Amino acid sequence: MIDFPFAVKVFMALFAIMNPIANVPVFLSFTQGVPDSARRKVATTVSIGVAVGCILSAVAGGPLLHVFGLQVDDFRLAGGLLVLLIALSMLHGSASTQQAPTNDENAAIAQADSIAIYPLTIPLLVGPGTIATLIVLGHTAVQDGQEIAMALGLGAFLAVMTCALMLAPLLGHYLSPKITAITQRLMGMILAAIAMQMMVQSLQAFFPKLI
Repeated sequence: MIDFPFAVKVFMALFAIMNPIANVPVFLSFTQGVPDSARRKVATTVSIGVAVGCILSAVAGGPLLHVFGLQVDDFRLAGGLLVLLIALSMLHGSASTQQAPTNDENAAIAQADSIAIYPLTIPLLVGPGTIATLIVLGHTAVQDGQEIAMALGLGAFLAVMTCALMLAPLLGHYLSPKITAITQRLMGMILAAIAMQMMVQSLQAFFPKLI
């Protein structure tokens, strides 16, 4: 049986950390002055890149940790802390350095031939926080036999994100700075709750008799 609440959790976690609504203005700023055909090409490349990055993180993340002798519970605690830092940045209305290029990196962007992979795909959408979240969710899905629910939630998010990128010029007319700020803070609250859950689950695994 498909665990639809888990599918919804996957969708909301990805929506909160990648936040297509708040990133529409960012996408438009990076593609400013670009013809619509070229913009759609960039959106397609970003969508494919995000899909590949998400699937690899969810499927190969756990086995990769074992190569380094790490348990998922170890990574769940570190990932929870990382996601919490990103959430706090969102709540304060600022861009997290984990999910956005630094000033030095921004200087190199103007010289880049394509911005589809960097910085739009990595690190803006598939950053360390996204990867950490997907590794934990992927491990949970395998452990509970909910791979289909995981795929359903991931697929639904990728569809929404692709639509947001393709319709970015239209959505940009309706997304005022106030709406973007409210959405960013709301997603920050959801992301903070997810981060706390990740850390609590890790601590429960380490100290089963204390928590």
